[in-house]
Amino acid sequence: MISDVGYALNSLAYLALLLLLLTVKKPGVAKHLLVLASAATFVWSTSFITLLFGPISLSALLSTDVFKQIAWLLFLAGCIQTDFKSFLDVIKRPVTLIIIAPAIVALFAPYLLPINPSWSFLALIVLSLEVLLLLEVVYRQAGKEQWAFKPLIIYLGATNLFEFVTYANATMVNQVEVGYIAARGYIYFLLMPLLVISIRRIHHWGIDIFISRDVVLHSSLLLVAGGYLFVMAIVGYAVNYWGGSWGATVQIILVVMSFALLATVFLSNGFRTKIKVFITKHFFANQFDYRVEWVKLTKWLTHAGEHSSDVYYAGLTGMLNAIQYESGLLYKMTNSGIECIAKATTDNKDVSKDAEVILSTLADYTKHNGWVVDTEAYLVKPFDYNGLKLDRDVLKAWDYQLFVPLMKDGGLWGFAILAAGDKEKVSLNWEVKDYLNAVSEQVGTYMQHHEAAQVVAENAQFAAFNRMSAFVLHDLKNVLAQVDLILANAQQHKHNPEFIDDTFETLEHTKARMEKMLKQLTDKKAMDEGVNSEFLLSEIANEVVSHRCSGLSPIPSVHVAAEQSVIVDREKVANVLYHLISNAQQATPDDGVVDVIVSLDNDNNAQLVMIEDSGTGMDKQFIEERLFKPFDTTKGNAGMGIGAYDAKTYIESIGGKLTVLSEPGRGSCFTLYFPLS
Repeated sequence: MISDVGYALNSLAYLALLLLLLTVKKPGVAKHLLVLASAATFVWSTSFITLLFGPISLSALLSTDVFKQIAWLLFLAGCIQTDFKSFLDVIKRPVTLIIIAPAIVALFAPYLLPINPSWSFLALIVLSLEVLLLLEVVYRQAGKEQWAFKPLIIYLGATNLFEFVTYANATMVNQVEVGYIAARGYIYFLLMPLLVISIRRIHHWGIDIFISRDVVLHSSLLLVAGGYLFVMAIVGYAVNYWGGSWGATVQIILVVMSFALLATVFLSNGFRTKIKVFITKHFFANQFDYRVEWVKLTKWLTHAGEHSSDVYYAGLTGMLNAIQYESGLLYKMTNSGIECIAKATTDNKDVSKDAEVILSTLADYTKHNGWVVDTEAYLVKPFDYNGLKLDRDVLKAWDYQLFVPLMKDGGLWGFAILAAGDKEKVSLNWEVKDYLNAVSEQVGTYMQHHEAAQVVAENAQFAAFNRMSAFVLHDLKNVLAQVDLILANAQQHKHNPEFIDDTFETLEHTKARMEKMLKQLTDKKAMDEGVNSEFLLSEIANEVVSHRCSGLSPIPSVHVAAEQSVIVDREKVANVLYHLISNAQQATPDDGVVDVIVSLDNDNNAQLVMIEDSGTGMDKQFIEERLFKPFDTTKGNAGMGIGAYDAKTYIESIGGKLTVLSEPGRGSCFTLYFPLS
């Protein structure tokens, strides 16, 4: 039963290794041979579990041992030479055939010839010696990579030395000792970490097995627990052996107290932290688990609020969490000096005036090199920071250890000062410096992007206000044109009652428009959407021509070919028609023609308004590049350059379209497509 536990543990370990190897996507002969050897060892170990397959016979034991050795011999044959491109290249090599030939003979000979088991024992001794010889060859050929191969050599050397002793003893006594067989599972299982370490070290195999720090931590804790319970068991046995009648009682007390002490220690966060720090420092090449830390920092920053204070605080606390520190301050460089923008302290106090001098000196020192400064290390080794001069008395009374600069475009954007408080302080070695530089780069970029987004949002608000102001100014110019039209005709028609009525009507309309424009500027927002109603476009066109375009030659003519009512905003349509008709008048000589034609397009289910003129016309390039570009005008200071843009924007907003046909010297035709309801 005890042997089953050892072989089961070994089977599970090799199954886990096999699954890890199968997840490696990189192809390679070394990987394939290692998969074969691991699979063979898994099958070999599983076959010895009596609860699954019952007691194993001597012939089956010898055959499975030879089968396992063949797989590892192939693996070592592949390690001797590193330029194999496929598994077949390894098999076809004459040296490989010589290496595995004894194993093949030992595997099939008992089934073909009547052979005494002692010869099989001898064959397995030879195979163990062959593995040991190949290990020496591999180790000598490793050259500079001997350090990487050493755990593999120890693993295979120890296991095959045990196999050699097992079968050497079997040869002498003519039987395999049960104790050796029962111990093999445990020996292979306990030595297996050496194989995993070697796989991680040998990079040219292309196999990268990742073992997280948490797995190592919990495995170490279990190992410590096992050792602790083993010691307590020995103590209990000794008490029971020498304690006489009191032995059993004392043994029970020791067992209960040992479990209580073990639970207390394992539940201690400080103990677990110390174990994790010890493992990190002595068993890993990197002090930080960068994948976990990077994801943790990213998640922390993405959960910050939208206000600047929340963003700055999230950036500061993200840096503190990255190295498990308690408190810190975040500063930003301004034109007037430095400004504290975030605090993560218990007392919420500002630094002293002397400390501000220290900060300014550190800022000047790091603004070009971007170095992380350990102020406590400066007190011991000031020569490590060449050219930096700080007040040592102020530093001794200072609570902060690390000065971390935040760079932007080659200059200093700000910095953070961090303190460990009651937690363990980090030693600022090369890895911690690189790690803090990476963290500060991400945090700094995050905060700078937030500030840039704020600037973009403010600029968008100003752009919207400027756009609104431009349209208001354009409408104001149109209102002024109406007033000029009244004044131009006042002298001639001032005694005409109809003119007086039209004048008051126009002034009333002008007053309403100016009040609306004033409200736009006061509320700092674009004009509210007007009320859409059903209108005939010919009526709107006639009103625009008679009230707003009659003061300029040539006078437009409105022609109605076919018409249906459309649902539009009357005032906006009137502005669109006025812009286009007015532009046509200005581009046409006094003896020219401007026509407004209203017709139907049944194919497109649209009401058409065509504004044709016999003016100067436009070329194709002007239409494509400048006609509808806002603030681009050909009228100099007299125009705003938004009339055609406004017309196109509105007509497209209601589901219609605006097309232009023009030819220089022959005139233009603007066609408005109003969708029919």
